[in-house]
Amino acid sequence: MIWLDAGTPALLGLDWGSSSLRAWLMDARGIILHVHYARQGILNLPDGGFAQVLSDILTQLRLEYPLPMLACGMVGSINGWLEVPYLPCPAAMSQLANGLGLQSTAYGPLHIVPGLVKDGPLPDVMRGEETQIVGMMGTDGAGHRTVVLPGTHSKWAQVEEQAITDFRTFMTGELYAVLMQHSILGRLPATMPPDAGQRDEAFVMGVRTALSGVPLAGRLFSARAAVLRNRLERACAADYLSGLLIGEEIQVGMTAMDITPQAAPVLVGEQALCQRYQLAFTALGHHAPPVAGNTAPAGLFRLAQAAHLLDLPPTHFHDQKGAVA
Repeated sequence: MIWLDAGTPALLGLDWGSSSLRAWLMDARGIILHVHYARQGILNLPDGGFAQVLSDILTQLRLEYPLPMLACGMVGSINGWLEVPYLPCPAAMSQLANGLGLQSTAYGPLHIVPGLVKDGPLPDVMRGEETQIVGMMGTDGAGHRTVVLPGTHSKWAQVEEQAITDFRTFMTGELYAVLMQHSILGRLPATMPPDAGQRDEAFVMGVRTALSGVPLAGRLFSARAAVLRNRLERACAADYLSGLLIGEEIQVGMTAMDITPQAAPVLVGEQALCQRYQLAFTALGHHAPPVAGNTAPAGLFRLAQAAHLLDLPPTHFHDQKGAVA
């Protein structure tokens, strides 16, 4: 638990995923007062389940009065505390706010953000990322934007004004893990660890294979063949494979989402991974997208305002230490 500011608590926001939980105590301006992190996602719950985890958080906070509570992520899935139905995409921020699920707890109602679903020949879903996207809506003055959220299941979403109009999922992170752990591509033992420069070179080499015109399935084995032909150090094979997969994601994403200069991408997520994506974008001839960081607390605060969980009109966040903007 991290103390950041001495404001008056007004909202408890939670990003409750499969493997971990992040919680933010915020004041009435969206300033973060406390940060809580635990490896207590919906698949790693202690005895007592969801209720016990929430009780532990609130016991640590020692609040003198009940607060509005708003959660996003897998806590609202079929395996979560309460299954909250998906909303169809396109969806505006106001529709997400009006579609909150309600779970009774010993500490008052826990509101849960719905996910989004896209039907059609290639159906798709998201749960949790919609809140991160809401967190950056309107903060940069852009009316039309492409938001890229790297991760196990990377999301590319189109945003227009205050609505998510389209999205697509790329299983880049999971594909990398499966290939490294369960295929021959991960069975190239290294004799010594590579330096950062060698790793970046191998990564870019993998990224640029996306420009070859050869489908992904026809390029994957090059992660092994390049090592056997002494074109790639064994210790750098994992970086090459990472670049190959991320390069494919960007090449397909930029085309499939019909990216225009007016909808230039912005990266949302963990800094180190976003920096890798910046390197990949530039290796493919694009501008390096700006990085917005973790916008989940800002999204939770904006949705709480839109749902009238706080007695405040929606406002822009304060750009200061501890703020969520």
